[in-house]
Amino acid sequence: MIIKKLVLHNFRVFHGTHEIHLTPQNNSQHQKPIVLIGGLNGAGKTSILTAIRFALHGRLAFDGIHQTRDYLAHISALINHRADGTSSPAEANVELTFTYNKDGEESEFTVVRSWKRDAADRLALQQNGVPLKELNYEQCQGFLNELIPPGIADLFFFDGEKISALAEDSSGQLLKTAVKRLLGLDVIERLITDLSIFTKRQNSLQLEETEQLKLSEIEAECDRLRLSIEQFRFSADLAKNRLDFIAGDIRKLEGTLAAQGGAFALSKNQEQLVIEELLKEKAVLERNLRHECEGSLAYGLAPKTMRTLLRQLDGESESKSVTNFSEQLGLFLEKFKEGLKSSPEKIQTTIKEMMESQLNNYFSSKPSTEILLDISDRETGIINHAITHEAKQSWDRFHIAKGRLAEIERALEDGARNIERAPDDQQLLNLFTKIRDLDKKRATAYDEYEHLLKNIKLTIVKQLDCERKIRKLHDSVRSNHGSTTAVSNASVTISMLKDYAEALTAARVKKLEKNFSDAYSRLARKDDLKITARISPDTFDVELIDQQKNVLNRKALSAGEKQIYAVAVLDALAKTSGRQLPVIIDTPLGRLDSVHRQNLVDNYFPFASHQVILLSTDTEVGETYFSKHLSSYVSHSYQIEFDSNNLSTRILPGYFWSYAGGLN
Repeated sequence: MIIKKLVLHNFRVFHGTHEIHLTPQNNSQHQKPIVLIGGLNGAGKTSILTAIRFALHGRLAFDGIHQTRDYLAHISALINHRADGTSSPAEANVELTFTYNKDGEESEFTVVRSWKRDAADRLALQQNGVPLKELNYEQCQGFLNELIPPGIADLFFFDGEKISALAEDSSGQLLKTAVKRLLGLDVIERLITDLSIFTKRQNSLQLEETEQLKLSEIEAECDRLRLSIEQFRFSADLAKNRLDFIAGDIRKLEGTLAAQGGAFALSKNQEQLVIEELLKEKAVLERNLRHECEGSLAYGLAPKTMRTLLRQLDGESESKSVTNFSEQLGLFLEKFKEGLKSSPEKIQTTIKEMMESQLNNYFSSKPSTEILLDISDRETGIINHAITHEAKQSWDRFHIAKGRLAEIERALEDGARNIERAPDDQQLLNLFTKIRDLDKKRATAYDEYEHLLKNIKLTIVKQLDCERKIRKLHDSVRSNHGSTTAVSNASVTISMLKDYAEALTAARVKKLEKNFSDAYSRLARKDDLKITARISPDTFDVELIDQQKNVLNRKALSAGEKQIYAVAVLDALAKTSGRQLPVIIDTPLGRLDSVHRQNLVDNYFPFASHQVILLSTDTEVGETYFSKHLSSYVSHSYQIEFDSNNLSTRILPGYFWSYAGGLN
């Protein structure tokens, strides 16, 4: 398949008609598969990808849209709002021309999808310039779905968000879904279902009249239950919308309440209680500080003076000891001299002189301090302990209490400001009342929503029970009347299809594992983990295996490894599908570092397919990447520019700078 041309008319940011020629212009020397389309964010790159997918697949191009009214609202939003004139209804269309080779024969198809605001889209299809008028809308869409199945197209037409979602999918659910679509099991399952319906219809013809009547009643009940389920679901959607609207109104009122000081009002009473506790603690601290000031704290106010006082007290104590000793010694000497009187006078004189000389030497070595304070040793000990121990402990307690008092003062100031900010209760009473009423409505709406969900579950159970009864009747017919040839063939075919699905799954899974390993090794950096994939053919669970055969947790991969892993998965899925489709990638490099980007530019873009349409910003594929890595593979390029004055985008040849390649 080659996409030759895309025409946009009043589509999203594209006002008027715009043609984009997309056929790669290869030369004889080198294949140039890349068509590069550059644009800043918001210029309309994603609109091009959306237009191609919408042209091909209609409603199936959009995820999460199931109801017709949602689809009509969505496609109405795709119309450029400048196209809404007053004299004619707003209308838009997209036209896609592509070639497709089927059964060895190449044909050119042109798809034109047009629609008006709040109306269903119309679809026209041409083959080799001839309109296929015999096909209605459903047949045209079915034909396109057969050519390019939506599930397969998702593997070739994707954007950076799909890469990111696949990279961050720790459960592996997205990959399992992609593998199932790739294998085409949905087609086999649909065929099995159709054959099962055929066998049931054939069996019903063999029922007796009473059994047919019973079967008709059960089938009618089954249809009624199916309709009830749809009605319950519709009502549940409405209830959910009401619930969302009420929640939105509550959020708005809560925002208004917060803007008017509601948060302070809610905490006003709490602030007042906290302030009361702080004031009590403040009074206790102030009393403790006064107690410290009245006690030993004063000794620490003049440490030098206190040291001088202690030296004076120590000196006086020692001087007193010397004086007391001298007095006692004097009394002793007087008695000693009385005892010497019986000795010769010369001996008395010699002893007295020796004693006086020794005593003078002894007392002259003792310090002499003037007695100023004259306090007892007990009082000196009390003062010494107070200065050296109690004063330090008192200072420590004083500083702790002082610091806590400062914290309390700041907390009291903050609390006072918060109370001042709080509006009067009467001022917010109206808002509180509205919020309370809406809370009641929300509770009622939630109960209604839960009740509808329960009804849906109960009705589904009843429907399943009816279907079991229908199957039981058919089974009884087969056992009583045997099988016709057609029914027998259908049963055999169902068994064969199941075996075929199993064999196909095993073969494709092995090929997918190999393609992933090849793609990841080609795209990863040298220092990245070397990983392979292991896929269960029964459950489609996907495990990543490192070089040591350990199963990896996807969360353990770095951000760059996750992105490369996702691109490798998409490349492997595309290669395994066996389809020759173009690859369209929107903003592919936004979350990659420079080395991973270069690997992708060198080893993926030029070889992803025979036609690669890149939708990029100037920061993703910059001038360096283009000139050194991509230029030899680029067929031609476009630049899309958004005019904020006209709210429209225009398409120009070239790519951001002076280069203008391709179409001349």
